[in-house]
Amino acid sequence: MIHAPQDGRRRRVDFNMTPLIDVVFLLIIFFLVSSHLAQQETQLELDLPSASSGHQEMPGPTARVTINMLPDGRYLLGSDAVALAELQSRLQVERQETTGDLEVRLRADRHLAYRQVEPVLMACAKAKVWNVSFAVFQEPVPEPFQPN
Repeated sequence: MIHAPQDGRRRRVDFNMTPLIDVVFLLIIFFLVSSHLAQQETQLELDLPSASSGHQEMPGPTARVTINMLPDGRYLLGSDAVALAELQSRLQVERQETTGDLEVRLRADRHLAYRQVEPVLMACAKAKVWNVSFAVFQEPVPEPFQPN
């Protein structure tokens, strides 16, 4: 833009880029922090059960929450500790906030008895969350011996 001052000379007006750069840096920081928190919930050290078969899920467009079931009986919804009594209502809120289906991934310690896992499955069913998967560790298959 060019403005003509009172004395007849032309002067150039520049745009101030500082606010734009500030906003871009804030967005970068936000996405770095949120992706770090999302990774923490699936990287919690748990002794997962092993499975002889299964498939690796490809990331899709469905929203996913992770429930970690710790060996001491505590439950973590994402990275927040949650009581079993409030799990159903928290899942209902999560389901209502998503536009599509909600997927729940259960990460349970391999030494937990089924009686400790069943209430979580019931809470998912009562919250009308039908897409439930279990995180497991697939043991590597030993390669057959081949002599040289």
